[in-house]
Amino acid sequence: QVQLVESGGGLVQAGGSLKISCVVSGSFFKVGTRAWYRQAPGNQREMVATITKDNSTNYADFVKGRFTISTDNAKNTVYLQMNSLKPEDTAVYYCNANILNAGGWSPYWGQGTQVTVSS
Repeated sequence: QVQLVESGGGLVQAGGSLKISCVVSGSFFKVGTRAWYRQAPGNQREMVATITKDNSTNYADFVKGRFTISTDNAKNTVYLQMNSLKPEDTAVYYCNANILNAGGWSPYWGQGTQVTVSS
């Protein structure tokens, strides 16, 4: 069974920084593209950043220049470094990964980690 577990969320003041992590564990063959999404109350879940197996990255316009996605493949971990945080960045941040296991490629989600930015 594959699990994605996020950590590192919390409360930070506007202008501050936070780094969140997501570890993939369980039984699988490969990890494909990984991503961070977020969902604020009353809003739809939206993509924040993605990173492929070849470390090609893509960012939503609203985080470009402020957030950085990275991976440590030896630890099956994906990170999101968030700088210059704004109150509108407040949301639950979810980790997503495409995983290859015996059933083929499937998307998996973590349980989410709360990030709150105070003004």
